[in-house]
Amino acid sequence: MTDKSTEHPASATRVLVIDDSNTIRRSAEIFLRQGGYEVVLAEDGFDALAKVNDHEPTLIFCDILMPRLDGYQTCAIIKRNPRFANVPVVMLSSKDGVFDKARGRMVGSDDYLTKPFTKEQLLRVVAHFRSVSA
Repeated sequence: MTDKSTEHPASATRVLVIDDSNTIRRSAEIFLRQGGYEVVLAEDGFDALAKVNDHEPTLIFCDILMPRLDGYQTCAIIKRNPRFANVPVVMLSSKDGVFDKARGRMVGSDDYLTKPFTKEQLLRVVAHFRSVSA
């Protein structure tokens, strides 16, 4: 077995993208894979909670407006679990309001990215959290 971290330094970063929009999930997946990151996709909060446990991501992008379990609830549940409390969560939203950002911080999110995002914006956020955790 080879050590993947020596093959490609980004491969040690596993990113979970939670969004009920197939278009957003696929765009994020393509951008992140092009950046050399491992990607796990979830279509809603419930799906995400199982995948967080199974895949142990190093960074999570979480949409705010989702059916059943919204992004704020999903983030709060993830952050309450001691195993994942230190995993950065970046909220995704088409709204760029002060209220949305403040509410995200209240449930433990670490950053906020407005949709639609570019490949450069997405990869910049991942690079920032990789450098902070290094």
